[in-house]
Amino acid sequence: MAGRRRGRGNNNVQQQQNPKSQRKAPRKALREPAAFAKSTGYECEVPHEKLTLAQARRGTPANRPARVYADGIFDLFHSGHARALMQAKNVFPNTHLIVGVCSDELTHKFKGYTVMTEDERYDALRHCRYVDEVVRDAPWTLTPEFLTLHKIDFVAHDDIPYTSAGSEDVYKHIKEAGMFVATQRTEGISTSDLITRIVKDYNIYVRRNLQRGYTARELNVGFIDEKKYRLQDQVDKMKETVRTVEEKSKHFVYRVEEKSHDLIHKWEEKSREFISNFLELFGADGAWNAIQERSGRMLQFLSPLSSPRGSPSSSPTRRRSVSPDLLPSSASLTPPSSPSSRKKGKRSANKAASAQSRRVQ
Repeated sequence: MAGRRRGRGNNNVQQQQNPKSQRKAPRKALREPAAFAKSTGYECEVPHEKLTLAQARRGTPANRPARVYADGIFDLFHSGHARALMQAKNVFPNTHLIVGVCSDELTHKFKGYTVMTEDERYDALRHCRYVDEVVRDAPWTLTPEFLTLHKIDFVAHDDIPYTSAGSEDVYKHIKEAGMFVATQRTEGISTSDLITRIVKDYNIYVRRNLQRGYTARELNVGFIDEKKYRLQDQVDKMKETVRTVEEKSKHFVYRVEEKSHDLIHKWEEKSREFISNFLELFGADGAWNAIQERSGRMLQFLSPLSSPRGSPSSSPTRRRSVSPDLLPSSASLTPPSSPSSRKKGKRSANKAASAQSRRVQ
């Protein structure tokens, strides 16, 4: 251990001294894909002794992990599969998990048609983090020869009886031999459930793949069905366009309503301001009356002498300011006579003239 620590320290020093070499070093994955099992089976130097459940649960030496086997179809690999393998990997403290995957021929014979090919299913299992080894073309029923070939200590599967190939439970002999360890199924998800979802929404997925460029022949869709799907796509596009226009119109109406409210609010503010300014200017105590009063005073001050009595220009101060030379004669200052007095004056003048003429005679 000390030598390993010392070596690691030297490597760290070398990496610090040569940072460029550290940058150029290729990145390694956290874990390489699981290896495929050899057709000749598991080979080990020491004799492989069978483990008991008690020994496996206590933990085994590092060079002798418990070899646990789990098999299945693993079509459309999903989280339910991964959870089952996780339980099988953690069933003992030191476990080497071997996963057997049945071939297409065997699966189609005993269970049915698969979505993924056997090579795709093999490769999917190799990239699961819990898997240490993958057995291709695994048998449908486990035989003693197969268990001995791969040095299998225990078989992991859910404890629900698996009826297939004319047997009520294909794991019955494994359970009787004390080699069975149970895992729990994940409810709500399975390959059958996923296929059921696809079949239920078949039209949606066909239309989607037609839109993505797949041909009707690749999707096994007839001429009439293809035209029907194309027409449905056009109708959906029109609906989406109408929906978009409606949303935009609603937004436009909302904006116009907001603008109208703002304009009305501003108009009310301006009208109040105009009315207050008008009242301030033309009211009883407003500035307009003050201006008129001032202008009247100025006009009275600048008015001529012939202004009527009672006006500011006929005041005593105004008369005193005029020089005596400019005053009219006393005859012009006599008030004018009325028409009746003029007639009386004419009559008296005529009488005086006639009397004078009599005297002369």
